[in-house]
Amino acid sequence: MNAILDEAYQRLHGTGPEWGGNLSNHGPMAAEVLVRRGREDQVPAWLDAYIGRLDELPTAREPITDQTWHEALSDFARIGDWVVYFGRLVGERPWHEVLLTWWPRLLPGIVAGATHGVIRVSHAVRALIGGDESPQAVTELAHGLAWWAARYLPVPGAAGLTGNLDAAEAIDEVPRIPAQESVLASRFGQLGELAAFPGAVAALRPATDPDDARRRLEDLVAAATLKYLTHGHGSPVLLVHTATAPNAVLNTLPVLPRDLWAPSLAAAWAASAAIISTYAPLAGAPRENLPEPTQAGDPVAEVLDRAAAHGDEHVIKFTDTAAEAYSRTPNPDILAAALRVTQLLDSPG
Repeated sequence: MNAILDEAYQRLHGTGPEWGGNLSNHGPMAAEVLVRRGREDQVPAWLDAYIGRLDELPTAREPITDQTWHEALSDFARIGDWVVYFGRLVGERPWHEVLLTWWPRLLPGIVAGATHGVIRVSHAVRALIGGDESPQAVTELAHGLAWWAARYLPVPGAAGLTGNLDAAEAIDEVPRIPAQESVLASRFGQLGELAAFPGAVAALRPATDPDDARRRLEDLVAAATLKYLTHGHGSPVLLVHTATAPNAVLNTLPVLPRDLWAPSLAAAWAASAAIISTYAPLAGAPRENLPEPTQAGDPVAEVLDRAAAHGDEHVIKFTDTAAEAYSRTPNPDILAAALRVTQLLDSPG
């Protein structure tokens, strides 16, 4: 167990997954990143500054059961019920059994909470498989699954992968909705009327086997991170999830049956494509106007230090994803994207 992370989880579990009318609670995810990246001494002060903005977790209203859960799916008004339900499940069964039961059930609704459901689940899984199987870490998984279930939302028009495009090519071919304005729900509502969208989602080359699915996810994370460098200005917050969501899926693969790896790739790509279609501009910023990769002796440590000093939760999470992508695909522009996000988002300090 990790005492600092577990204390953070304990403090945060009285708060809801959303606050201020639809903003996402990133506290548990950012705390996990700081601890895993060796910056755990920064967690207490960071959390002190962050937690005051959050809303309390809504109280439970009506029990969800193994027979009635379908009725509560996508009903965020029942988030308190979902937290109680998953809390009971992880108290009665090993956490990985609960995850394996619910991952395929929830996967079609992967854009839940702008993909924050799957992302929070993944951060909890990384803490658990990293050796922290404390009650607080197990409860954190329950909160992530509850959020995913309460905001369950399929990608309109998403189907199987039948194309031949690599990740970067497929990202470039994603069409944009007619009006990139208003709130997420309004934008996503346009996807079902965008005739070219289903074909663009299907255009990604399918995986030939589970190991290829993992490699395809790695390629998707790298390509989405690089795309953020040039296009992140369109929506600096929402577009980070084009990379962090597939990275969340990638990091959960080790505890999933291999026959779920290809469907997980397809779902992750559909989620990224949906966010690109609804938030990414068509024109990228000129490369000469963007930050250059850091020349530090340890460039990964440099961008992680900058993210922690910046303090914004999206910066912390995106930089963590960029650092992982760089470890697999050492393209310096991946780390430049991590510098770009610090330019686009204001520091809370």
